[in-house]
Amino acid sequence: MSALKDVEQLSPEEAKAEHDRLAGEIRKHDKAYYHDDAPKISDAAYDALRQRLEGIEARFPDLQTEDSPTRKVGAAPSGKFGEVRHARPMLSLGNAFNDEDVADFIQRVRRFLGLAEGDEVYFTAEPKIDGLSASLRYEKGELVLGATRGDGETGENVTANLKTLKDVPHRLNGDVPDVLEVRGEVYMSHADFAALNERQREIGKPEYKNPRNAAAGSLRQIDASVTASRDLRFFAYAWGELSQPLAETQYEAVQRLGALGFAVNPEMTRSADVEGLLETYRGIEKKRADLGYDIDGVVYKVDRLDYQERLGQVARAPRWAIAHKFPAERATTRLNDIEIQVGRTGALTPVAKLEPVTVGGVVVSNATLHNEDEIARKDIRIGDTVVIQRAGDVIPQIVEVLKEKRPADAVEFTPLTVCPCPLETPTAREFNERTGKMDAVRRCTGELACPFQKKEHLKHFVSRQAFDIEGLGTRQIEAFFDDGEIREPADIFTLAARNEAGELTPPLQEREGWGETSVRNLLAAIEERRTIGLARFLNALGIRHVGEGTARLLARAYTSWEAFKAAATTAAEPGEAREGLLGIDGVGETATDAIGRYFAEPHNLELLQRLEDQITIEDAEAVASDSPVAGKTIVFTGSLERMTRDEAKARAQSLGAKVSGSVSGKTDILVAGPGAGSKLKKATELGIQTLTEDEWFELIGG
Repeated sequence: MSALKDVEQLSPEEAKAEHDRLAGEIRKHDKAYYHDDAPKISDAAYDALRQRLEGIEARFPDLQTEDSPTRKVGAAPSGKFGEVRHARPMLSLGNAFNDEDVADFIQRVRRFLGLAEGDEVYFTAEPKIDGLSASLRYEKGELVLGATRGDGETGENVTANLKTLKDVPHRLNGDVPDVLEVRGEVYMSHADFAALNERQREIGKPEYKNPRNAAAGSLRQIDASVTASRDLRFFAYAWGELSQPLAETQYEAVQRLGALGFAVNPEMTRSADVEGLLETYRGIEKKRADLGYDIDGVVYKVDRLDYQERLGQVARAPRWAIAHKFPAERATTRLNDIEIQVGRTGALTPVAKLEPVTVGGVVVSNATLHNEDEIARKDIRIGDTVVIQRAGDVIPQIVEVLKEKRPADAVEFTPLTVCPCPLETPTAREFNERTGKMDAVRRCTGELACPFQKKEHLKHFVSRQAFDIEGLGTRQIEAFFDDGEIREPADIFTLAARNEAGELTPPLQEREGWGETSVRNLLAAIEERRTIGLARFLNALGIRHVGEGTARLLARAYTSWEAFKAAATTAAEPGEAREGLLGIDGVGETATDAIGRYFAEPHNLELLQRLEDQITIEDAEAVASDSPVAGKTIVFTGSLERMTRDEAKARAQSLGAKVSGSVSGKTDILVAGPGAGSKLKKATELGIQTLTEDEWFELIGG
């Protein structure tokens, strides 16, 4: 790569420092793009934010916090269209940033499958279209439903709009599965994009920034005739629910989609080694400018579909596919200032305020500075002329300083020793016991006493993926907080009673911007949220390193708030509760430590009790409750011969079981392969059911 410090070069401290700021940026842009239809950055730049986190978490497993947007796909439906629940989740992709990442991906696949050195495994390679993902459901050959990806689990019903696309057949003829869900990308060609903007100029309307924004906005029009006028196109490259397989391989299945009348990408190839994949990548990169549509990389997929099934997925992405992004683009501009943003966890993140500059068609005015150590290492000063870079593998960031252009009055950055909040609470860098070093991130020590953190916790609490209270968004939370009316979550649910009792001055209905109707709607919306599912509730608490994805894992594992709380209150100390948390696939030591600290704090428990008095927390549905191992705790030990340890663990969890790494009185089944030692001995002593690998497969049905 270039002189830019890529993911493989980051230290643990540097990687950790990026998490809080990136998550906040992505949530802001999610709202702007998916709900306001007014993106602040290009879709490629938005993708870069998420891809950077994916790269960091792949490099540093301890940082795989579910708080990260890498555990999300898209955003929840906006409410403009009817909702569609996908029969199979529409996943996003992990990313490769260089040739070495591609080689690592292939090796990970081989290791997971347990392939011997001589065993061949083929991969497909195809352009990654820069458009909008969509699915088309056919029943007995008839198109019956079209949907956007949405958040991966629930999308928007845009059937009428998708039917206007010339590349979307309304009926399929020939040998077609009774149920066939075709997935692909809606996009706009360069020529059609230019023609659209010409029409926009002629009628005096704003131009679209890029073809992907135009495609997304056009597909999500309430009036399908508007969509029809936009000349959108559709490439088919995948499938969801099927009543019968299309083929045995990815390549053959895509070719069959082409035979059925769908447009499939002619650039798709198949290869059995890294060299072949990279040859396709470089060939497509050379053709990029002449393709006539936007792409931002090449997608590699394991070709055999039975291998894809075995590999499965992690969080929001499949293990059997990866996107290889194209190189970065650069520009030069002036650093006007360095501002400090205080995150929900108290992290002080320096942000470069730049003279706006266009990089790859995107106007950039902010760039990450990571932390004070990075600023010092690069000797970045206010007033400097700097080189910035953005692409699929990075968010906009400063690559280097052109010191020969440094003005005499350039100002060095001085780390803040007090928080910029009105309380001016001290800041500090924590000592990391694991690394034996000081954290790169400087944090405000005020925690919930710090207004910035209190506000951010409350904003998160009412956010779309948490309590999602209509009419109580960022602006309203800030106003109520500044007025002293909402200082903690429980205050939201006492708002109506306090208003009726005359305890609010002035009353809600007499405040600027409020009236009888808006107050009535707000209080009704709050009342509707007095009952909430366990996963949403856990996410809403804002525990560090416990976000939407981890909250779902915890809810599935513990089912009820009472069970989780009982475990969490003793998770700070060694014991069964801590082991239980660590035994959940996807919940590591970082999240477990954060949970333990949160529930060890008396003021947090008091806050929770006040909140519990106001709401009802619904139990989570058990996963695969009809399986013979649902709800049971399984331990695998010894050498497994029919599948790898990762496969065995993933299969057990998909059947609703909990997988633990140690044997205890709560263990239900020990699966012992050849070479089992102390765990088998302990299980025997405790009278725990012990199965061979063959017996395990017989129990779960193969």
